[in-house]
Amino acid sequence: MRSAVVITGIGVITPIGSGPVEFWNNLLDGRCGVDDVRSFDTSAFNCHRGAEVKDFEPAAYVKVQDPNAMGRASQFAVAAALIALTDGGLDLRLVAPERIGVSMGTTSGEPHMIEHYDDCHVTKQLESVGRDFIRKYPCNIISAHIAAEFGLEGPNITIPAACAAGNHAAAFGFDTIRSDKADVMLAGGSDCFSRITYTGFARLGAIAPDTCRPFDRNRKGMIPGEGAAVLVLESLDHAVRRGARIYAEMASYGLSCDAHHMTAAHPSGDGAVRAMETALAEAGIAPDEVNYISAHGTGTPVNDRIETAAVKRVFGKAAWRIPMSSIKSMLGHTMGAASAIESAVCALSVFKDRIPPTINLEEPDPECDLDYVPNNSRQHCVGVAMNNAYAFGGNNASVLFRKCEARN
Repeated sequence: MRSAVVITGIGVITPIGSGPVEFWNNLLDGRCGVDDVRSFDTSAFNCHRGAEVKDFEPAAYVKVQDPNAMGRASQFAVAAALIALTDGGLDLRLVAPERIGVSMGTTSGEPHMIEHYDDCHVTKQLESVGRDFIRKYPCNIISAHIAAEFGLEGPNITIPAACAAGNHAAAFGFDTIRSDKADVMLAGGSDCFSRITYTGFARLGAIAPDTCRPFDRNRKGMIPGEGAAVLVLESLDHAVRRGARIYAEMASYGLSCDAHHMTAAHPSGDGAVRAMETALAEAGIAPDEVNYISAHGTGTPVNDRIETAAVKRVFGKAAWRIPMSSIKSMLGHTMGAASAIESAVCALSVFKDRIPPTINLEEPDPECDLDYVPNNSRQHCVGVAMNNAYAFGGNNASVLFRKCEARN
């Protein structure tokens, strides 16, 4: 019988705080991390708002490697991994390094490297790029930096599945442990704020002029953000043997692809429905057993409407009584880190029986008529939580978390 997979450590770097305690408290308080963009000049755009991580000092987290020799996404990832390992009380000296792996998701990898190359190309200074460029840019460097920092020799992969990448990375970690190829996986996602991402969404007309208002009648778009999250995934047997605190069990996942359009979701939400139904079936959990849904909830007019319709198709009458909230209203859309951060939120919700709010929800949209936990967090028994993520390319990923009977 394959061992259950549990979450024993959580590390987060976000626009509203770092570490599980600060982040969780600010989340429940409805703290908003959206501000005017500071990292680059947005005067050429019609939008100027973003959710950036402020006052981040990589040298406080990156000790073995040179933090200046890696990109910002890798810095975030190593920092989140260190926080997760510390939070989980995992002594790496007591675990064979080949039994600990890394799976990370990302949308853009290290885009600042490409931006620097482009700047040098425009100014005809390509000779200043240097040969280190090619070693710093590829997205797989994110998980490689975590492994190098902590001496981890198990399976190592970066999954660039856009905004569903964090859930894909958790799924890979789950399968790796269940197939006994590792005892522990550091799984999550990381992305940094970049001109490339900002320009893309701005040209699509998808960035809100002020803030993110998921499910609100007056929502006008998403807010780009940045950050990272890493979960310590561990076999239940391994966690119990070392007396670890267990936040939740990762029960199952469901993956699908719309195969419909590069940027637009399937109009009926077919892929989202398949991902949710697969996750439920794999875990043997009935739809009415779910107590909380972490929505993809980008705040774009189309996404929120289609996501609401998909949830109704899967959960039927139960959809109206299952709380569903979007933390992107506070963090912005952190791209490949988004669903990893939201998985951390689901684990914390299961552990603490609290649900974070959807802030800025002032005027409900008649087409978005579910319980979105507007503006105030809620005490609520969360036996099962579902985390949904939907990405460009039609990538859909749903992950289920539930209370672990063996947790301390």
